Amino acid sequence: MEKLLLIGIDTRSMLNSALKLDYDVYSTSYFSTSDTPTIKNQKIILNESNGESCGIFEDQFSSENILDISKDYLEEVDYIIPISGVSPSDFPSRYKKKILGNAEVENIENKFNFYKKIKDEFLTPMTFRLTDIDEAFEISKNYEGVQFILKPVQGSGGYDVTLLDNVEYLQFGDNEFILQEYVSGTNLSSSVLASKNDAKAIIHSRLLSEHDFGKNNDFRYIGNIVPLTDESIMAKVNDLEGIIEEMKTTSEMLAHKFNLIGSNGVDYILSENGLYVIEINPRIQGTFECVEKSLGINMLEAHIKACQGEIIEIPKPQYYSYKKVIYSPARMKYEKIDLDNIYDLPHIGSITEKEEPLLTIIDKDKDFRKLFEKVELSSKIVNDLARKVQQDGK
Repeated sequence: MEKLLLIGIDTRSMLNSALKLDYDVYSTSYFSTSDTPTIKNQKIILNESNGESCGIFEDQFSSENILDISKDYLEEVDYIIPISGVSPSDFPSRYKKKILGNAEVENIENKFNFYKKIKDEFLTPMTFRLTDIDEAFEISKNYEGVQFILKPVQGSGGYDVTLLDNVEYLQFGDNEFILQEYVSGTNLSSSVLASKNDAKAIIHSRLLSEHDFGKNNDFRYIGNIVPLTDESIMAKVNDLEGIIEEMKTTSEMLAHKFNLIGSNGVDYILSENGLYVIEINPRIQGTFECVEKSLGINMLEAHIKACQGEIIEIPKPQYYSYKKVIYSPARMKYEKIDLDNIYDLPHIGSITEKEEPLLTIIDKDKDFRKLFEKVELSSKIVNDLARKVQQDGK
């Protein structure tokens, strides 16, 4: 039996799908959620325990660390699937041939390189590479009336993204940043399956960040709703069918342009000026479980087959699916929560720090309004409980 390694921040959802396939599955992850399947060949960095803090993710996680503890697995397995948090660029060259997916991603993950590659063909925000924060303010003076946003040159999940107007002082440290024209609008995403010779946009989603829920300078990824319809877009738009067709065409063109394979995501912002291309995620996306629930397919199997040259037949969506990541509103010692639509659960008694990821709500329904109300109710219950735990001094 061939050996398959899943490696990234959180492998729970992919593990569930991988265990339905004919592979000897290995896993290395940062998070240790209590609902992650336990398998023989498994390494987890975060050791959660009763009464101990899980710490601050940004301070503790590094792709170098996760690769280092995976050295023996990298030698042993036949295939590797990197998930969010670990870039194919991080792997020593001798292991890249084992990667099921895109192995060369420098011109995609580097946001300035990506901008240079697409700026003459697609609508995309003005983007500048920075050497320091003073340069950002100098550039902005030349564009009166234009709002700008700062982003790490490489990064995902919306971490360390901030409006230039809200920056009082920023030290770049070891990170490189870009200054990008801020496009106000609706965040959208396409999921694309690509093989060596073909590409197919299989579903489109409403991409959600904390910004969408009133936190104006917080652009961290919070979830998705699929498929994209007049209801699920959560915004008033004209000609949604035309927008979806444009997303489909553009996403497939980008897949061909960058020679993508496997499952990939293309992120957009729909503004009053048009559909802006923002970035490509050249790996399995956060929509993974939503797509599985909506289409009734094994998304990991679809990714692997596309890498091996076959794009599976995609059924029509049968359900709406909504994923929402909950960042803890308070420092919280986790206790069992009696809800049937929560995942990525901390271990009982472990402590999640304020504003760190606590758990994920994922649900599906044929009726979008019922789905939305159920997920938002679950979100309120979890947030209220976290605040109550803090008030009780636990």
